[in-house]
Amino acid sequence: VIILFSLLSECLPSFQRQKQQSDVGREQLPRLQVAASPRPQRPSNGTASPPVRQQCEVSGKEAISALSRAKSRECRQQIVDIYCKHQQGTLMPSKVPRFCPLPGKVNANVAWDEDAAGTSRSVRIAFVLVVHGRASRQFLRLFKAVFHTSHFYYIHVDQRSHFLHRELLILSRLYSNVRVSPWRMSTIWGGASLLTMYLRCMADLLRTDGWTWDVFINLSAADFPIRTNEQLVSFLSKYPNMNFIKSHGRDNARFIRKQGLDRLFLECDTHMWRLGDRTIPGGVAVDGGSDWFILSRDFVDYVVNSEDELVLNMRTFYTHTLLPAESFFHTVLQNSALCGSMIDNNLRLTNWNRKLGCKCQYKHIVDWCGCSPNDFKPSDLPRLQQTSRPTFFARKFEASVSQEVINQLDAFLFGPYPPNTPGLSAYWENAYEQEADGAAGLSDAALTHYHAFARMGLNRASAPITASLQGEPDQQSCRFVLVNLPLSVHLYFQSDQFLGLLVRQATTNRGSGRLEVLETWVTPKEHFTLSPSPTPNRLLHVGTDWDPKERLFRNWGSILGPEDQPGAVQRWSRSQSNLTATVVWIDPTNVIAATYDILVDAAAGATHYRPPLAIPLRPGVWTLRVLHHWNQLGETHFLVAPLEFYRQQPIKKEDTLRLHSGPPGNSYMEQSFHGLNPLLRLPLSLSAVEEAELNAGLTGSALSRWVDALLDKHWSVADVCSTTTSACNAVQHCQRTAWSSLSPDPKSELSAPRKDGRIR
Repeated sequence: VIILFSLLSECLPSFQRQKQQSDVGREQLPRLQVAASPRPQRPSNGTASPPVRQQCEVSGKEAISALSRAKSRECRQQIVDIYCKHQQGTLMPSKVPRFCPLPGKVNANVAWDEDAAGTSRSVRIAFVLVVHGRASRQFLRLFKAVFHTSHFYYIHVDQRSHFLHRELLILSRLYSNVRVSPWRMSTIWGGASLLTMYLRCMADLLRTDGWTWDVFINLSAADFPIRTNEQLVSFLSKYPNMNFIKSHGRDNARFIRKQGLDRLFLECDTHMWRLGDRTIPGGVAVDGGSDWFILSRDFVDYVVNSEDELVLNMRTFYTHTLLPAESFFHTVLQNSALCGSMIDNNLRLTNWNRKLGCKCQYKHIVDWCGCSPNDFKPSDLPRLQQTSRPTFFARKFEASVSQEVINQLDAFLFGPYPPNTPGLSAYWENAYEQEADGAAGLSDAALTHYHAFARMGLNRASAPITASLQGEPDQQSCRFVLVNLPLSVHLYFQSDQFLGLLVRQATTNRGSGRLEVLETWVTPKEHFTLSPSPTPNRLLHVGTDWDPKERLFRNWGSILGPEDQPGAVQRWSRSQSNLTATVVWIDPTNVIAATYDILVDAAAGATHYRPPLAIPLRPGVWTLRVLHHWNQLGETHFLVAPLEFYRQQPIKKEDTLRLHSGPPGNSYMEQSFHGLNPLLRLPLSLSAVEEAELNAGLTGSALSRWVDALLDKHWSVADVCSTTTSACNAVQHCQRTAWSSLSPDPKSELSAPRKDGRIR
């Protein structure tokens, strides 16, 4: 080992010189000796795991990088095995047979012809719904829109989406033609696991007794139909045994380079590792495009059950390919005896805005970045109603971004709901569920906030009776004691505006002694002020999980703790000229944490930047200012809350002192901005510093009071309800409210099938 270490150390400088030319990705080329001799991991029995077996010398820089970064021994062993098979030429044959009798690339298409006569038999469809996340109500709207008793619905829920899986298991028990896959996978963007999942779903559909279907259609929860079920069936029945699959439509050599088809990949440790270059087998025409398709049963049966050389070799080839689901079915179909059945149209409309949605597409080629469509908005409705080409589904839709466009499309397809229907403009999305997620499903910052919100709700519930029931024997009926973790948390939207969080909490009613479940609606307070100035600054906002595609923070409500890394977004109205704005971050003790300039283009709608602040951030109320020539344009305040919990347990004093005292020496960045305090009129207050130091050591009830005082300045309780009839008359039943997650929501509620086979 020592000799090997010495030899590899001598080689290291040459590899480091190659680093700048490497296109492995943004990460530095790892230390070579780690890959050659990985540190043994210790299993639970305390014995060292065996070293990785090597059948060849691993010399490629991509493979070495992958070996050193892989976390598990199993993944490292797979990397070595696949790399060595590839080097030895045993992974793939040099040539694969082509069975298509037609020369060149098949590129047939169909026109929109609603008046053409249909066939005597209507096709039956097998929908594979591939879902993840927490947007159960949006999924239910999709399900209602595509449901018919003549079709079949097979649902795969990502292994990490426990809440959604539980909800859809309940749904599957209501309808005989709906099943949730008994197995689950954790698929990743661009991963080989996505293709494996599709092939496994197809195999299940083919052998499900009683499910006689003709057409396979895959959908995600972000899809929605733009034509009715009847229109879809009528169209597909005119083209029996055809395969609707969209090809890339560009130069094939460019497509191969762009997709990285000439690179060898391996998926393990939930990552696609690039292991080096490879040669595409001769004899076949490689094709690819969209991974959303409509396939005939004959072709599905072929790719699942065929043992011919084309299918077997293409399965192996695409097991080690980036984005395999975007190319496997295209390539097999183009080269198979069924090639004449290909229609170059997947009957979908996708909302691409590549300037926003593909900022770092494939990072050429990956490590690590994706490319995603944008969400449809109400202004896109005319595009969804177009009839210039056959389209039946569109993506992407997100009700948390815009439910209004889904409402419009739903009304266009199936007719509007009555005007007095409750909950039409409301949308609820689950953010946490104790039964599905457990304590590990919450960050310490979120757990702290939710407990504080629950306490705020209890105070609100008891407030109305403080004066009226003073001295009355039943006054205790409106006083409650919290029990354990929050039961659930929901995001609440109204008319596409975020209106706050709904925290459901088990409590004990002091008067009755019974368990009651209360739900508290808390709304964030606005702290943005705009200085009187002609400069077109409109809004300042601070948060985490910035989505550059939709230009919003996914951390709804901006729940921040000391270990978070927030960014700031400034929104601008249109201007005649560019300007340079200065952004200043100020901590609760008036320490200038960061300042930087942003060049604002006259046409810019928003600017965003996340300064590399050292953590932990000092808890308390922070200030963000935007200036132009040192004249203030706007200011906002945001909260970094102290933590009541650390690793889901009540925080200890040594952890509070470490996490609540700010960074060492109050240095948030390498340089100090102390000299700007006089210019910005920020006096250093000794009392504020002393108060911060005192608060940093708080624990228990004193810490809770500090948290409550801070959150009370940034959040307010809009209402409280009980999931059952409460012993406290001042608390209404949740189902009688318009805001609770338990209030009526007919657009997302299911019913028994009607005579026409639908459930709307």
